[in-house]
Amino acid sequence: MSSTLESPSPLNNPTQSTSGLSVLRMASAGDASRRVAREIGSLIRHRASQHRNCVLGLATGSTPIRVYRELVRMHREEGLSFHNVVTFNLDEYYPIKPDAAQSYVRFMNQHLFDHIDIVRANVHIPKGTIELEAVPGYCRDYDELIASSGGIDLQLLGIGRTGHIGFNEPGATRDTRTRMVKLDDLTRLDAVKDFGGIEHVPLLAITMGVDSILQSRRIRLLAFGEHKADIVQRAIEGRISSTIPATYLQTHGDVQYLLDDAAADCLSSATLGETIR
Repeated sequence: MSSTLESPSPLNNPTQSTSGLSVLRMASAGDASRRVAREIGSLIRHRASQHRNCVLGLATGSTPIRVYRELVRMHREEGLSFHNVVTFNLDEYYPIKPDAAQSYVRFMNQHLFDHIDIVRANVHIPKGTIELEAVPGYCRDYDELIASSGGIDLQLLGIGRTGHIGFNEPGATRDTRTRMVKLDDLTRLDAVKDFGGIEHVPLLAITMGVDSILQSRRIRLLAFGEHKADIVQRAIEGRISSTIPATYLQTHGDVQYLLDDAAADCLSSATLGETIR
């Protein structure tokens, strides 16, 4: 794994004032999630008014659940339609069956897709049952399908304690595309509660690559809780390096971190403004 320090953080270098990275410290995780959900809803409606699809990149785990809950509420109470929405999920464990309790297919159905009017043919989640020898071709097709769908308008992200985005673990380079990866030991440890023991946590996953993610027009990363504070600080204020793949987001033209107070605790005052309430 490379640990080359490639370039300084734009937030620590005043000459790089054109950086598209911004940080919002929100009053609560709920406020941050509602803000992102409203942005997604506005984007969906705008695309619908143009008779165009809205292409969303979606994440799993506990962090985006409140976003999905708010989107479901907007669908039910405000008439937000997902009929023009195409989705691509970041990743999936490998191997895993779609009906397994820990599968991201089941997660997305439970928290979003079963409750909205999305066209099921427009839902794309990496397959955890693909034959091993077919994985490379399948991954190429996944990236090509994103491109042929018009590219991702907004990518929703969380951040792992290793600094991973998707399952791009330490060592992932800037040019990586969708592929099979080996999960970091810390990532597997964090998943123990879901699988009921480290021996049951898959060793592998299929993930969109760093470059696949950076192709998105907008990126919104949510992070909550004191256990994310250190890695958030390193991702935003540290130097760009493959040892923390989230640092590559510093190079994107429109990326926004939405943090609660606890996750923002290690950031410098130069990075943070006032809390948005």
